[in-house]
Amino acid sequence: MRLRHRRPVLAIGGAAALLALGACAGLPSVQIPSVQIPSATVVPTVGSAPPAAAGTVKDDSTWATKWGPLSAADRELIIKVRLATLWEMTMAQQAQTRASTARVRQVSKEIAAQHSVLDEQVLALAAKLKVQLPIKPTDLQKEWMDDISSRSGKEYDSTYVKWLRLAHGQIFALIGAVRGSTQNTLVRPFSEKANAAVLNHQRLLESTGLINPDAFPSPPAA
Repeated sequence: MRLRHRRPVLAIGGAAALLALGACAGLPSVQIPSVQIPSATVVPTVGSAPPAAAGTVKDDSTWATKWGPLSAADRELIIKVRLATLWEMTMAQQAQTRASTARVRQVSKEIAAQHSVLDEQVLALAAKLKVQLPIKPTDLQKEWMDDISSRSGKEYDSTYVKWLRLAHGQIFALIGAVRGSTQNTLVRPFSEKANAAVLNHQRLLESTGLINPDAFPSPPAA
């Protein structure tokens, strides 16, 4: 059965990019497209102890760190980047052998390699800031993975490109909002690295010529 989630939630959380993030205490207000964070299994990073695990009660507090305030939006980005890698890298690795065209296979190879680097960075960052990270994709992301895996040939290629492009489009807005608002000196350069990776992935996916209207998230309200 073809799945049509026109406005799915990217849980780049327990953590989510695709985004319900408001201003945190002491930080400027930031308007971000609203998303709900699905429940996800999480594992504490080394030395982690702070407030409730992602996917339970939403924590809108700002944490004090030696690198500056860590807002709820900052933590949301860290968690969503981790979630993105958990499913996108897996599917990119699969597409390297199952995609029907050389271009999709090459794009997938580049995306998988970049997600591997990004995941190393997010794991190191979360350990320093004591942010709990998920260890498996959300239910929605699993639906996308199942939908892609159930296809073959050109239909596999187009479904793969559709869901990955949609997910990247959703998290892109969050990255920009965090880069513009964060006061944390570790999160700021991380958001720039995430921005570069996601922008590049969108371009790579679009270069396949397989993008259709379903591959784009709805624009934010004016």
